[in-house]
Amino acid sequence: MLPISFEFYPPKTDEQREQFDRSVRKLKAYAPEFMSVTFGAGGSTLGQTPETVQRLRQQHALDGVPHLTCVGGSREEILALLARYRALGCTRIVALRGDLPSGMARSGDLRHASELVQLIREEHGEHFHIEVAAYPEVHPQAPDAQVDLRHFKAKVEAGASGAITQYFYNADAYFRFVEDAKRAGVDIPIVPGIMPIANYAQLRRFSEACGAEIPRWIDRRMRAFGDDGAAIREFAADVVAALCRRLLDGGAPGLHFYTLNLARPVQAVLQRLE
Repeated sequence: MLPISFEFYPPKTDEQREQFDRSVRKLKAYAPEFMSVTFGAGGSTLGQTPETVQRLRQQHALDGVPHLTCVGGSREEILALLARYRALGCTRIVALRGDLPSGMARSGDLRHASELVQLIREEHGEHFHIEVAAYPEVHPQAPDAQVDLRHFKAKVEAGASGAITQYFYNADAYFRFVEDAKRAGVDIPIVPGIMPIANYAQLRRFSEACGAEIPRWIDRRMRAFGDDGAAIREFAADVVAALCRRLLDGGAPGLHFYTLNLARPVQAVLQRLE
């Protein structure tokens, strides 16, 4: 069976929790390896992330996996969260640097994701399978691809078990990144992150912020559909499913879907893959 996983963000209201539960129930049918839960900038979802992980594990009987960021948090706060997650039964962590929210001046005790990975290994040994981030189209704050690759390798050398990439729509960028990583001595699995297209205007905003490139031909086709929602959904699912097929045919070890807490766009892609 194809190894897949899903990412959710923590719901904050009753309405969002109902939406979250509906989406989880629908996507659970695809037997995901795990479902991860994001951690807001500077720990802005400090309470909701552990609660959501617990909800996945206890209410839905799924492997709920927390994201953990180090920017904005103290060493003691990070260690307390790790202890909490271990007590919940978590054996996997997505370890990220994270970003400071606007107006927050305190950067925390750890500055880089590699330091967070090292801390987890020092305190918990091999208990946690540690996923880190990878950027096939280069991290937006990196000066160039070589520097970005060195930062990625540092996370691996600190003890990362695997990596999940930022989303992209250019398969060649992924394959080139994996090849460059192998040449640099990186041998952990690098799973491509997949963003189904639900709201194109929103996707364009996300992409501008995180440095993910939307190919010109996709952008032009999307704009040409105008307000034809059905045509947009069909085209979007076809494009993303074709990307997934090429990645899997090329040796990708699995797929990690960024759901934005929505099931339908992910289902449309997976139905085409089936």
